[in-house]
Formats: sequence, C-alpha cells, structure tokens
Amino acid sequence: MLATKSVENIQFLPFLTTDANNLSWLGYGCLKGDGTVITVNAIGAVLQTLYILVYLYYSPAKRPVVLQVLLLLALVVTGYGYFTILVDTGTRLTHLGLFCSIFTITMYLSPLADLAKVVRSKSTRCLSFPLTVTTLVASSSWTLYGLQLHDPYITVPNVPGIITSLVRFWLFQRYRPEQDKPYSPLPA
Repeated sequence: MLATKSVENIQFLPFLTTDANNLSWLGYGCLKGDGTVITVNAIGAVLQTLYILVYLYYSPAKRPVVLQVLLLLALVVTGYGYFTILVDTGTRLTHLGLFCSIFTITMYLSPLADLAKVVRSKSTRCLSFPLTVTTLVASSSWTLYGLQLHDPYITVPNVPGIITSLVRFWLFQRYRPEQDKPYSPLPA
C-alpha cells in the first residue's frame, strides 16, 4: 500500500478480522495472566491497527472502511461487556477461550474457498507461498505452546492452521507456478 499508494487488489476484511482476533486473544491472555499471549497479541493488535489506518488513508471509499471499523469497535465493546458483566468470574476464562478458539478456527478455515478455486483452475496464482509458510510456523508454534501449557483453547484452534498450510503446500507442489501460462501455445 505504501509503495503503490493504493489499496487496489487488497482486501480489507483480513486486516479487520485479524485485529479482532488479536484483541480477543489479548483479553484471554490478560484474564489468564499469560505474558506470552499478551505480548504477541498486543503487538499483533497494534500492527493490525496500523494496517487499518494505512488502508483507510489510501482508500478512495473511506465511508465503508470507517463503518466496518466502527462495527468492529462495537463488537469489541459488546464482547467486553458480555465477558465482564454477564459471565461469572469462574467461567469467564472458559467462555472467552471457547470464543477465541472458534474465531481462530474460522479464520484458518476461511481460505478453503481459495483452495477449491486452485483445484478448479489448476493454478496457485491466488495463493501466497510466504503467507503459507508463516501460517504453518505460527500455527505450529502456538500448537506446541498450547500443548506445553495443557491449554486446549490455544492448542486446538491452531491445528486447522497446520492442516490448511500442509494442504496449500501440496497444492503448490501439484500445481507448480511454472505450469501457469498466461498465453496459449500456438499450433505448429
């Protein structure tokens, strides 16, 4: 965005959902008193918020972006109210952990539509190899961390990240980028 001074071909929703995910896990980390979860998700929330601000700055249609950000803020405030006022202290960590787990699983499974597109088109052009590597490393790290802590709310939601990354690696192997040809060969 900074290089092109444009948000063309960049979707806004991943920035917003990742920010919501980071904020949710930040709340979980604070409630649990887990410095690792707090630090990682605080940094993630700050970075995602910066991405959102840069996106907003370069976006020609600011109103839909602002409305989506306001909706996110309303959801965060509502969630905070729910978990602090309506859920008793004894089950708060369990409820929040379950919410964070479901949200993370949803985020990891959301690219499945792209995977179906890859199989139909027999092209991996719409997939990002660096993002696949990063997802595998991050989800594997969190899975191992969750196992070490015996915390199913950290362990379980990261397993789909490992699985979808491995499926994407298989697709990169199956439909190699050099197979993608932007032209049709001329008959001889």
